Amino acid sequence: MNHSQLPATLAQTDRTRHRRLRAQGSLDRAELDAVLDAAFMCHLGVVVDGHPMVVPTVYGSDGRHLYFHGSVASRSLVASPGATVCVTVTHVDGLVLARSVFEHGVNYRSAMIYGVPRLVTDAREKLEGLRCLTEQAAPGQWDYARQPNAKEMAATALLCLSLEEASVKTSTGGPDDGDGPDAALGIWAGVLPLVTTWGDPEADSLLADGIEPPEHVAARAGTRAFRRGATGGDAAGGGGR
Repeated sequence: MNHSQLPATLAQTDRTRHRRLRAQGSLDRAELDAVLDAAFMCHLGVVVDGHPMVVPTVYGSDGRHLYFHGSVASRSLVASPGATVCVTVTHVDGLVLARSVFEHGVNYRSAMIYGVPRLVTDAREKLEGLRCLTEQAAPGQWDYARQPNAKEMAATALLCLSLEEASVKTSTGGPDDGDGPDAALGIWAGVLPLVTTWGDPEADSLLADGIEPPEHVAARAGTRAFRRGATGGDAAGGGGR
C-alpha cells in the first residue's frame, strides 16, 4: 500500500492528544499504518437515534482512507448529516503478569480515527472500496471469486473515513515490579503472549468433489492471523487517553 499521501506526522487535535501514558503514544503515521494493515476488523462508534452504538465491522485501508461497511452509520448519516464517528482497531499481543495485581497489564497496539464519514455513491469508487476491503481480509480473493453485480452493489452501504485525525498507542514489555519490594515474594512474573493463527480451510458441505482451496487461501493455514507491523504490542485507549 502507498502510505505517502498524508503527512508523515499525525496532527494533534483535542480528540487525539495523548493525555495519559504519553510515552505509549506516537505521532508517527507509519505506526498508524502498521496497526491498520495488520487487521481487517474494527469497531465503529456512532450515535443512532440519540443513543451511542458500537458496531464491529470489516474495513480496508488505502493509506488515506478507511472503507468500511456501515448500514447503521449510513442510517445515522441520513438522520444527522455531518455527525462525527470514532473507529477503533486493537490488537492484543499478550498479558503482562506481575507480582502484584496492581502492576498487571496488557501488551497491545491500538488506533482511533475520528471524522465525518461519507457514503460512497460513485460506482467506480464503491467498487474500488469494496476491493480494498476484501483484499485486506483475504488477499487474492477479489480476483478469484465472483465480483458483486449491480443489485448487490445497490444493497451494500459503504462508507469512507479520512485518516487525517487519528491517535495511536502501543504498549510492550514485561512487568515493572522486578526491582521493587514485591520481587522478594517468590511469585512468577512475565508475559503470556497471545498469538492467533489461521486453521486449515474447511470446505462448504455443498462443495462439489474435486474443488480444492486456492493457493492464496490454503497458504494462510498455520500463519499469523493478525500481522505484527512496525509497532510492538498493551489496552486500547483513545482521544484524551
